This record gives sequence, C-alpha cells and structure tokens, in this order.
Amino acid sequence: MRFRNSLTSRYLLIVLIAMIFMPIVFPLAAGFYWFVNDQLRITAPSVKYPSGELLESKWHKEAASLSGMKPDMINERLQRFKREYPETSIFWVDGENRTRLKLPENLEVPEQWSALRTVAFMKNSIDSDPFTVVAYIGGKELAGQGFMVLQLPRSFLNNPDEITSEATIFTLFLVAMLLSFILVSWLFFARIRKRLLHLREAMTSPGANGIPELVVLRKPDEIGQLEAAYNDMVAQLEDGKRREKEEEELRKSLISSLSHDLRTPLTVIRSHIFSLEHEPLTEKGKASLALMESKIGDLGGLIDNLLSYSLLTSGRVQLALEPRDVSRLVRESAAAWYAVWEKEGIEADIDLGDEPLVWMVDELWFKRILDNLFQNVVRHAKSGGYIGIHRGEFQGNGPALVISDKGPGMEGGTSAKGAGIGLAVVDVLTKEMGIRYSVDTSAEGTFITLSAK
Repeated sequence: MRFRNSLTSRYLLIVLIAMIFMPIVFPLAAGFYWFVNDQLRITAPSVKYPSGELLESKWHKEAASLSGMKPDMINERLQRFKREYPETSIFWVDGENRTRLKLPENLEVPEQWSALRTVAFMKNSIDSDPFTVVAYIGGKELAGQGFMVLQLPRSFLNNPDEITSEATIFTLFLVAMLLSFILVSWLFFARIRKRLLHLREAMTSPGANGIPELVVLRKPDEIGQLEAAYNDMVAQLEDGKRREKEEEELRKSLISSLSHDLRTPLTVIRSHIFSLEHEPLTEKGKASLALMESKIGDLGGLIDNLLSYSLLTSGRVQLALEPRDVSRLVRESAAAWYAVWEKEGIEADIDLGDEPLVWMVDELWFKRILDNLFQNVVRHAKSGGYIGIHRGEFQGNGPALVISDKGPGMEGGTSAKGAGIGLAVVDVLTKEMGIRYSVDTSAEGTFITLSAK
C-alpha cells in the first residue's frame, strides 16, 4: 500500500507506460502517415492528376495506340484527350518535322522542327515547369510517325512523394510522443514542487500565537507523510506552549500566594523580636537578635521582589512613564541608603554633575531599580568597601548612569545576567521603561550601566 501510494511508484508508472507504448508507436505512425497523405490527396488542387508518373504513363499509352493512324484520326484522338484534361497543352509533330495540331491554337511552338531544335526542347523540358511528357507516336519502334507532347503546370499535380515524406511523418510522430512524455513528467514534478513550496510557506509563516498553521493532507505519499509529520510537530508545539502557559500562570500564582502568605508570620516574628529587645539579654543574645532582624529584613525584601516580579511579568502593573530628572532620583535613593553603607563599611563615591538627566521613567519603579542595585552591592560586594555612582557614556551612545563596586564579581552566587530575583526585577523594569541595561563583571568588581534608548 505504501509503495503504491508513493511518488516513486507513480513516476515508475509513467516510465512503464512510455516503454509499453513504444512498440505500438510505429504502427500508429504508419496509420498517421496514411491518414495525412490521404487527407492531402483529397485537398489537392485536382484529383484528375494524382501524380506525374500516372499522367506520363497514360500519355505514352495514348501515343502507342495511335500507331498507323492518319493525321485526322490523330487530331481527333488528341482533341478528345484535351477535352478530358482541359488544363493540359497538347501538340504533335509529324514525320516531316511539321507541327500538325496545337491545343490551344495560340500555343507558342515552332511550325517546323529541326533535330537541333527538338533536342534543345527536350533538354529544357526536363524537371521544368510546366510538366512535359514527350512520346513517339506508335512507340519508339515507329518513331518515323513523329512525336506528340503533353504539358501541364506542376501546380495541378498532387504527388504523394512531394507532399509528405514517410521519414518526416515518423520523425514528427516520435517527436510528438517524446514531447508528450516530457510534458507529463514536467507536470508530475511541477505538482511536487508546488506542494513542497506550500509546505515551506506554512513552515515559515507563524500564526497569531507564534506557531505555524496546520496544512491540509492531500495524498498519502512521501510528501503527505512529511505534511503529517509537520502537523504532528505543530500539534506538539501547541501542546507545549499551552503547558508552558499553564505552568507560568501556576508559578505566578504560587509566587503571589507565597509572597502574601509569608508576610503574616514575618510580621509576628518582627513583633516578638521587638519585644525581646526590651528584655534583659546578654551581649551574645543582643547580637543574635540583631542578626535575626537583619535576615528578616532581607527576607522581607526578597518577598517584595518576588511579589513585584510576579506582578510585572503577569502584566498587572501599568507603568506611568513621565519625564523625570533621574540624577535627582538617584541622589534621593542614595541618601536613604547612606546609613546602611556606612554601617557595612562601604565608602560611597557619588558624582552626578550639576546638569539634569531627564529620562522617561516611572518614578516609583525606577527607585525600585536603584534599591535593588544598591542592595545587590550590600549583599555581594561589601567586601570591596566601595560603591561608585557616576555619570558616563553608554558605548558612545549618550549619557548614562554607572553604578560600580570593587567586590569579587557576580560569578559566585549571582550570575552577570542577574539570575537573582532582585536583578531579575531590574531586567524586567528596564525593558518596560525602555532603558538600556548592561552588566560588566570581573574579579576586580562590577560595573552596571543604565542609559535611555
């Protein structure tokens, strides 16, 4: 069943039909040759003159039948022949080389013939127009009675050998058969090419959901099997995209629920820590409380980032982009973090210049970007004891903000692309605000560059 429905079997069938058809080509060509010649005979100028050979034979028979007849009888017989073939011109010359009869009478021939003139006439009549036949009256044995001449314009002759050639007919028929085979083969491969182009167009034309559309299965051949495999692939892609969407929605829902659910126990823990701070504790106990307070603060920040990331990626946050002086926003955020940096032993080096730096940003969420970047320095780069906030250039394409540190780089727990949740929020927010964001990190420190597009 597979072989019968394959492209190979179909083309082999075409070749097999061509091979089977070859033995009957010659009989068909012979029949075609006969038919063509028969039609050409019917449509010839006159059916009285089927060929020059037949007319010549009849003229010689007529001459032989005139053996021993008197001139008047010869004239009468030739006039009768003229009435039967009115398109001909006839004259005869007697034994004394005199022209005795001219049909028609205005025929331009000599009245008296000489041997030289007779030879010249016969030589000029060979393969000429009009078609000329010379016959001795009574036959060659009785040449002394004279000769008679028949002339007919060649346009009245219908010679099969001149109309068509058997070799030509066979050649034309074989060429027609070859062209037919080529045409059938071309149509076969043209349909294959059309189906392949249709499949390619379907593969390279994604639908509204980014996945190509299904194609209609036409035939169960190799291309049909390819189309079926392509449809299976599209179905798998659609199923995978559907599962991915469901998993993404589940993940966002889980993050949102966890963020809300963790706030209540954290609030309770903080209240108890606050109560313990007023109780008499040893220095070690007080240090433990301070550490607990710090880690709970970090955990609270992580929960805030989780909630922010969930809201941003789900599209439930609409940013209000307005022109703002980001230099002022950076100064305000840095002032809020200054005490933290001082406590952690981090030296702040801030130089933003006097000129305003106006970008289209959402003020609240831009401060979230700054908070996450500053917090990243505190968590991962405080060993360097340095944070720099300067104005610079973004790859020569305009002014930028550069936040740098002298820590060990991000290769250790957090990747340069920002795998941490805080930097993931930064990545999403910079894209939403149209801010270019790049990270250059090494063992000597990290440079984070922000620039408006």
